[in-house]
Amino acid sequence: MSLVAGIDSSTQSCKVIVVDPATGAIVASGRASHPEGTEVAPAAWWEALQEAAGQVDLGDVVAAAVAGQQHGMVLLDADGEVIRDALLWNDTRSAQAAVDLIADFGGGDAGAGAAWWAEAVGSVPVASYTVTKLRWVADHEPANAARIAAVVLPHDWLTWKLLGTGRIEDLVTDRSDASGTGYFDPVSGDYRRDILAAALRIDEAAAGRIVLPRVAAPGEVVGSGTLAGQSVQLGAGMGDNAGSALGMGLTAGDVVVSIGTSGVVCGVSDTPSRDASGLVSGFADATGRFLPLVCTLNGARVLDATARLLGVDHSALSDLALAAAPGADGLVFVPYMEGERTPNLPDATASIHGATLTSMTRENLARAAVEGIVCSLVDALGCLTDAGGQAGRVLLTGGAAASPAVQAASATLFPVPVAMPAAGEYVALGAARQAAWAASGEKEAPVWALPVEELPVAEHATEVVAAYRAVRPWS
Repeated sequence: MSLVAGIDSSTQSCKVIVVDPATGAIVASGRASHPEGTEVAPAAWWEALQEAAGQVDLGDVVAAAVAGQQHGMVLLDADGEVIRDALLWNDTRSAQAAVDLIADFGGGDAGAGAAWWAEAVGSVPVASYTVTKLRWVADHEPANAARIAAVVLPHDWLTWKLLGTGRIEDLVTDRSDASGTGYFDPVSGDYRRDILAAALRIDEAAAGRIVLPRVAAPGEVVGSGTLAGQSVQLGAGMGDNAGSALGMGLTAGDVVVSIGTSGVVCGVSDTPSRDASGLVSGFADATGRFLPLVCTLNGARVLDATARLLGVDHSALSDLALAAAPGADGLVFVPYMEGERTPNLPDATASIHGATLTSMTRENLARAAVEGIVCSLVDALGCLTDAGGQAGRVLLTGGAAASPAVQAASATLFPVPVAMPAAGEYVALGAARQAAWAASGEKEAPVWALPVEELPVAEHATEVVAAYRAVRPWS
């Protein structure tokens, strides 16, 4: 039986799954960890991919694709060598570069600049985007900037390594990941060399000589490669959020809320998003449509920190939170522990409000941490719908979604019904689905069932959301 492989190279780890292309059933999986930090040597991703792939039998695998963390900046010289460690999406050192780039294209006016960016590429730069990291390198590491012969993203680089040619001219990507760079227009399908030039402070002729990965079509076979010794056809791959959407087979009205390292709210659309507020990113999906997306920096690690403080594991943290009443007796936790991306407050810190002798208990603190994360994502959903997105149902995913306390809070705080897809590696499944699509030669991706569990309908605790919004540092 012919099988396919899906690779999820995320911030924290690399996962490789082997899948039956007819049903989407996972028949084997492997996993290897990535180094911590926001600046990582790409070689670590390659080593983790080899380790994870080595844990599964690839003998019947005929095709594979890579879904990877978005925005990470990988710089290559003319020989294809990595120039410096990659700056990841959650590295905020380029926050000022984002401000400067917005002003540069608005004649010094931030509002005009934001409108220009939204129209040009569908998104207004924040520190996460690759384009801002390029400006940071140009300003702080000019010697490295002068060596740049190609700029790629993590999934692009891994696909290229699997292809094994070593020629930077063979670099390839897809619309979804390219749309997160800040110098690609997902509507026209073209790179904006003028933006690349401005980011690197070079002229457009010089920017034209920098190799950017070819943007492959959805379902295209981009070449043959080798995965842990097995010869496979390779799909174009995708950004991780597009991978999750493809893995779930999202339809209009379904909104994914993922609580992992970051918090993500996104849904597929036939029309592009061009939100000048900068709250909604106008990304592309992996099927030829669009994926308007709102991302927060603060997800499951907020619960990690709270559990450490309280000296408990995640199961006990959930029990503590469920022992407190909704609203945590007035204790409100704004969870900006790593700065924030939505809203764009890279230097923000977390804060606790309403602490009294009555409210400051272990149970209430646990509840407030859970509610703070969920409320930040309720805000993100509001940004998405304000920009024209459809929201008929929330599909709650990610590592933190397994927490009973997170599920209970989500059912009461989101304004639409909430369902839990069966636990699964949906980013890797999206990559596997694309690999199956490429191998089949069909015009559409295969249809795989998505089992979901509807969370019990609960009375919406609008007062909890209102209390959170009263103290969050933006309006």
